[in-house]
Amino acid sequence: MSKVTEKCDGSDRPVVICDFSPPRGSDPALLSGAHSVSPDFISVAYSPGKAVRLDPVIAAHAIRQQTGRDAIFTMATRDMNRLATQNHLLGAAMLGLDNVIVVGGDAFTERDLSAVKDVRDFRPTELIAAIKAMNEGVDYKGLKLRAPTDFCVGATIDLGRSIEREGRLTRAKASAGADFFITQPIYDLDQIERFREGYEAAAGEPLAAPVFWGLQVLDARGLVFGDVPQFIREELDGGRDGVDIAVDLMEEFLAAGITNIYLVPPILRGGLRDYEAAQRVLDALNGV
Repeated sequence: MSKVTEKCDGSDRPVVICDFSPPRGSDPALLSGAHSVSPDFISVAYSPGKAVRLDPVIAAHAIRQQTGRDAIFTMATRDMNRLATQNHLLGAAMLGLDNVIVVGGDAFTERDLSAVKDVRDFRPTELIAAIKAMNEGVDYKGLKLRAPTDFCVGATIDLGRSIEREGRLTRAKASAGADFFITQPIYDLDQIERFREGYEAAAGEPLAAPVFWGLQVLDARGLVFGDVPQFIREELDGGRDGVDIAVDLMEEFLAAGITNIYLVPPILRGGLRDYEAAQRVLDALNGV
């Protein structure tokens, strides 16, 4: 299985991670959407919408078996204590899954908390460091594992927050050992430059780890993440295909030298995804 960083280092073409929502059921046929896309990596999210969904480790393993494509699983610090988290990671390692993205997980509402507990035994930065320690053969208690893991660890960058604050937080994640980063969808390339400047101000040097910049395929019927410019909303409302908009943005990315892309397929009402629309963007990319 390829590591994300290895693919970045050894590729002379754009590298794409495609977001994937695990299904609300255990039938293997529910993973059929993964057959519709051909990115470099399929990244399985963790309980989107805070709903009960297939475990991302199991989903990533099944996707790799079904499609032969490299898969990434996601771990959220919100829901498991340190023991359960590291047990889970050992299981992923045994299945040969080498790529993981660490997230905090959306906060529970008061209504949620009437039925479920918020754990957060690790903060994301702490979990990144703990996974790196597992790669050295040491668990959270400081005890030796019988065999070290070999994870390539990803983390997130939230460009919707203060650039200064996010620069410091990204610096902390990089110092903890994050090997690569993904961002939420962006529509203004100036955001990238502002973030880079903010990171350098916090760290005193450029961010060395590769960043996969978010590119969402919009759909007028679907959910939208990030600060979508008004003119794009108007184009969608006027009937323009969200794939065409995404291809235009992708071409802006490439023209600016941005070749690591985190592709977010349309998210429709009820949590359904349009992976065929994402593949149309990939087809355009392959034709560049």
